[in-house]
Amino acid sequence: MITSPQNLEPKVYQGQFGQFTITNSDRSGVIVYRTSLLLAALSFALASWLVLSQGSTPTVLKALTPLYAAFCLALGISLVTIHIYMASLHRVLQVFWGIGASAAIILAVYSSEPLALYIYNQPLSVLGIGFTFAALTGIYFKEAFCFNRLETKFLSPLVPLLLLGHLASILPIYWEQLLLGIWAVLFMVFAIRKLVQPIPDDIGDKSVFDHLQGKG
Repeated sequence: MITSPQNLEPKVYQGQFGQFTITNSDRSGVIVYRTSLLLAALSFALASWLVLSQGSTPTVLKALTPLYAAFCLALGISLVTIHIYMASLHRVLQVFWGIGASAAIILAVYSSEPLALYIYNQPLSVLGIGFTFAALTGIYFKEAFCFNRLETKFLSPLVPLLLLGHLASILPIYWEQLLLGIWAVLFMVFAIRKLVQPIPDDIGDKSVFDHLQGKG
């Protein structure tokens, strides 16, 4: 007798605080998380390639703002769907993203220069938009800690090094370009590798979430 998929019993996992199952909604959330990361990585990589290969031409500068908007939006979606046991840390990363996104919108609206050019010429603007990248670094750190991913171990210190170096105006342009290129490549490697990772890995131990929410 052939059993239809609807009649199959879901796999039961043993967690730290009890048993749990993974639902279709859980799986959909992971897919959205990984897709959003990939879109963010693609937007960032394309923007980085344009800057490194063609420089700050008017055409490139005009393209960077929508690419940054796509990156920022995709990152925001990934921060909604990511699974982090500590709810307070999850909220902090989302707040960081919100601060950075708001700062970018304000600069894009009120600056007479293209957003990328303004940020480059005004290093102090990193104090605003840098919050977005602090949230991204939080994702890198989480992935490095949970899954021991080599690329995120490099990305976790590389991002603040580049941003703080630009803020303090201590990095030569060659090093800024080199670090940006490495960042773009490793971000793509990270996003692509996430696509082939087993989905339950990103869901984690649901019994821990239930316990922290007082349901366990």
